[in-house]
Amino acid sequence: MGFARTCSVALVGVEGVVVEVQADLEPGVAAFTLVGLPDKSLTESRDRVRAAVVNSGGEWPQKKLTVGLSPASVPKGGSGFDLAVACAVLGAAERIDPRVLSDIVMLGELGLDGRVRPVRGVLPAVLAAADAGYEQVVVPECTAAEASLVPGVSVLGVRSLRQLIAVLTDEPVPEEEPDEPGRPDPMLAGLCVPGTGVGTGLAGAVDDAYGLDLADVVGQLSARTAVEVAAAGAHHLFLQGPPGAGKTMLAERLPTVLPRLTREESLEVTAVHSVAGMLPPGKPLVDIAPYCAPHHSATMQSLVGGGKGIARPGAVSLAHRGVLFLDEAPEFSSQTLDSLRQPLESGHVVIARSAGVVRLPAKFLMVLAANPCPCGRHTLLGEGCECPASVIRRYQARLSGPLLDRVDLKVEVEPVTRSELAGYGTPGESTRTVADRVRAARERAAARLSGTGWRTNSEVPGHALRTRWPASPGALDAAELDLERGFLTARGLDRVLRVAWTVADLAGRDRPSTQDVALALQLRTGISRGVPMAIGAAT
Repeated sequence: MGFARTCSVALVGVEGVVVEVQADLEPGVAAFTLVGLPDKSLTESRDRVRAAVVNSGGEWPQKKLTVGLSPASVPKGGSGFDLAVACAVLGAAERIDPRVLSDIVMLGELGLDGRVRPVRGVLPAVLAAADAGYEQVVVPECTAAEASLVPGVSVLGVRSLRQLIAVLTDEPVPEEEPDEPGRPDPMLAGLCVPGTGVGTGLAGAVDDAYGLDLADVVGQLSARTAVEVAAAGAHHLFLQGPPGAGKTMLAERLPTVLPRLTREESLEVTAVHSVAGMLPPGKPLVDIAPYCAPHHSATMQSLVGGGKGIARPGAVSLAHRGVLFLDEAPEFSSQTLDSLRQPLESGHVVIARSAGVVRLPAKFLMVLAANPCPCGRHTLLGEGCECPASVIRRYQARLSGPLLDRVDLKVEVEPVTRSELAGYGTPGESTRTVADRVRAARERAAARLSGTGWRTNSEVPGHALRTRWPASPGALDAAELDLERGFLTARGLDRVLRVAWTVADLAGRDRPSTQDVALALQLRTGISRGVPMAIGAAT
């Protein structure tokens, strides 16, 4: 009897579970049995592994073969177990020393010719292996850079099963023929999901190479101020205005103002995008804020996550540590919009399915954009809106009160005038200028919140803001009066205080003043409080 074991990783959401792959050979009729709750793609690995071993120069054992995946209670899927299954079988056949395999984690799909193809989710899988105490990982060569992001783990990237066998048996490593230059690499097909390019709004909008600059936005002083405050404090934003006023332009330029992701945040974002198959080729680490703009026909499952079996990340998880832009927000279904209420508060999504419960990260900055009415001309002077009052109320009521109560900034985007388009006015600040001010404000907030676990003003509970970091005496009088009148809820008062702290950080003040709270109220309610809509203008 021959027995060998090695390890691989099963992904549950964006978290990994180390799986022991065991192979047992016994005398009897040649058969290959795979047990341990595999799905269809994993069951098919029996044929892939057999062909890969034979075409790599190995001899397939003509005995009764049983491969077990332990723990058997965890659902397992995908083709990433192929490499571990092949090596466990070769270890049981004594082609490889079984003692060498026991402390190695292997990830990769096998082609019929023995080539090792990449799989999605390498980073979270290697993170799970490192947390379990494993120090050696074997991955496909083109994902070795992604696996190397995890400290304390020795990563071996291989191009074929032949190379791995040679390394494990101390034999000369064969050279694989390089791909022809200029031809597309078919090996990268396993890393990407079709339809996840720039056109979907899931990538590319935060790259400076696309030339997105705030200076391109004409006029819109109030909206530009709201975008700056949203970026500095991670506050949710609602832009309402007629078509063509620049709502989408402002939302697309918001990620360019956000600071670069920290190392910890980059690993979180990269893990989600790796599982979803949206990592750009040649860039294993996402260090810029992601931007996700789903169409208004998106289902609730595509927005918060879901699917058959184990739930997969949705748009809110793909926008983790970045921006989720919902253009034409009233056109989304009310059930889809209300599903955002829980992740907006908690920063994560918990999805329960029959196959298990998955917790996905979802700490994003939400931007809503909407027209004032179905025709879009309700607030335009000199333009006739033909929408009945009942239709306008019904259209605006699609955004529920509890959802809007979680939005910190609500701004009316005015139509651009002829003189502004002609360039007669003062040009707006560039992205670089605003981004520097946002970064300074974030650093000021981080220094104040050091040791608390909070990083931005939007994360701080209202009780802590009122007790540990009080505003200037009398600064909250106007906000408390609005609370008594019913214009603000208790949650709304806390959010006004958070925005006031962000305004103070942008202006370089130690704590919010009466003017800062007035500007925060003006940004939240849309009612003029007699202060200029510009940071630092009211001192």
